[in-house]
Amino acid sequence: KVMHASFHVGDAQIMASDGHCAGKPAFQGFGLSLNAKDDAEAEKLFKALSPGGQVQQPLTKTFFASKFGMVAD
Repeated sequence: KVMHASFHVGDAQIMASDGHCAGKPAFQGFGLSLNAKDDAEAEKLFKALSPGGQVQQPLTKTFFASKFGMVAD
């Protein structure tokens, strides 16, 4: 069983997690984290992923990143 994974595709670092593991195992999607090289790229990625998705956290400054947001597809 893998809790977290990180790998590179070209210049991008992909991070994945199997989420909460309580109860009977069943596939219910997965989490994907994208790291942008700068704020402009973060805004471009968020804008591209938001249409047709559900914005769970608007793109904003946090204590750990200058831009952070979450979208569910």
